[in-house]
Amino acid sequence: MNSPHKANILYAEDDEALSFLTVDSLGLQGFALDHYADGKSALAAFKNGKYDLCILDIMLPEMDGITIAKEIRKLNQQIPIIFLTAKSLKEDRLEGLRTGADDYITKPYSIEELILKINVFIKRKYLVSDTQESVIQIGQYLYDHDNLKLSIEEVSKDLTQKEGELLYLLSKNRNNILKRSEILQKLWGNDDYFLGRSMDVFISRLRKYLKSDEALKIENIHGVGFRFICP
Repeated sequence: MNSPHKANILYAEDDEALSFLTVDSLGLQGFALDHYADGKSALAAFKNGKYDLCILDIMLPEMDGITIAKEIRKLNQQIPIIFLTAKSLKEDRLEGLRTGADDYITKPYSIEELILKINVFIKRKYLVSDTQESVIQIGQYLYDHDNLKLSIEEVSKDLTQKEGELLYLLSKNRNNILKRSEILQKLWGNDDYFLGRSMDVFISRLRKYLKSDEALKIENIHGVGFRFICP
């Protein structure tokens, strides 16, 4: 009971059997889960607690997962959010990513797959590389990678973890072509069609965040990948 947890997780799921299995399995892995079966309770818990990651089912009573994510992003831009989605509802997944979610997992899912995704986010959060620059110049912007903060003049923007990782990868390969498959493997751990659609959502967000410097462009190299034009 006194051993440190790997992470404190907010878990919102109304399927009783699935949530029991998930809480039990992740608990055995050393994670601490606060489970809620409706959206309003989950959001209230987030406001009153301290979490390292959120796992949100999209279809919830009282308040759906997408609405919860929007409210969470008003309070915390950086905490990773993983959506649980029905396999047939691709538009729900895209809408979830547009609201600020970092990843998704489709039902039915294996506990092993969920644990893998959680570990990817937790390891990235606490990983400190001696060779990694913390603050980098991106045109007229400064990007603080440790704190996921993008600034220009007196204006700053908090990025999500996935947004920050993508911006950092593009910046370190500035003016060179980055293949779509390479980005997907490095940041999403897999290369498939729907993950590619997810990545496009994040690219669109970064273009919006960087629009104050007209010299910066994320070019789409059709059928290949992207090139981040940065003087």
